[in-house]
Amino acid sequence: MEHTEFTIEGRNAVIEAFRAGRTIDKLFVQDGCQDGPILTIKREAAKCGSLIKYVSKERLDQMSETGRHQGVIAYAAAYAYAEVEDILKRARDKGEAPFIFLLDNIEDPHNLGAIIRTANLAGAHGVIIPKNRAVGLTATVAKASAGAINYTPVAKVTNLGQTIEELKKEGLWFVCADMDGTCMYDLDLKGAIGLVIGSEGNGVGRLVKEKCDFVAAIPMKGDIDSLNASVAAGVLAYEIVRQRQ
Repeated sequence: MEHTEFTIEGRNAVIEAFRAGRTIDKLFVQDGCQDGPILTIKREAAKCGSLIKYVSKERLDQMSETGRHQGVIAYAAAYAYAEVEDILKRARDKGEAPFIFLLDNIEDPHNLGAIIRTANLAGAHGVIIPKNRAVGLTATVAKASAGAINYTPVAKVTNLGQTIEELKKEGLWFVCADMDGTCMYDLDLKGAIGLVIGSEGNGVGRLVKEKCDFVAAIPMKGDIDSLNASVAAGVLAYEIVRQRQ
């Protein structure tokens, strides 16, 4: 895995990054730019499935570290992504029922890093994140994971709901966290399972929630009604660990 986070500026530099096989998490392109090099960059981004955001020149000026962005800035991943099949193979190689974390719209890099750390310690075989509306594998995420990112594969997918449907064909059941669900102690969470965690602000999205087989609620005894996303992931993950033992 590569351990350096890259901000790449300039048309030729971005084109070369794509052609060298760099994983580009996000591409920011100036509104209205449609010349040859920009069209080439957009084609390369489409081939790789990179997210493209169109922004004003003023926004690019603010983002630029060099002042020579030429209408395009790319954010490259600090670490290489795995494939979903790599995660399933990891479970098969260990002779274990798959245990996978799926994260819906986690945008805080510290939360993502903490969840990857928890996934590793709970014995999960990997983590799946969406391409859109979510933080990627930045250097901040790597630091927050306390080294777990080196051992726990993270896959990035275009459509989380579709990925859940595909994994159901592999025998996985899915549980998501929601305060309106069934108490987690009353659910059977053994076997091949995917744990779905949503963002602190909005929770698990409606379409993803509808794909889940169970909705688990964490018992709350205090005066507020929600936990930090990474803490909720830890609580539910260790109920799964308890039941799997």
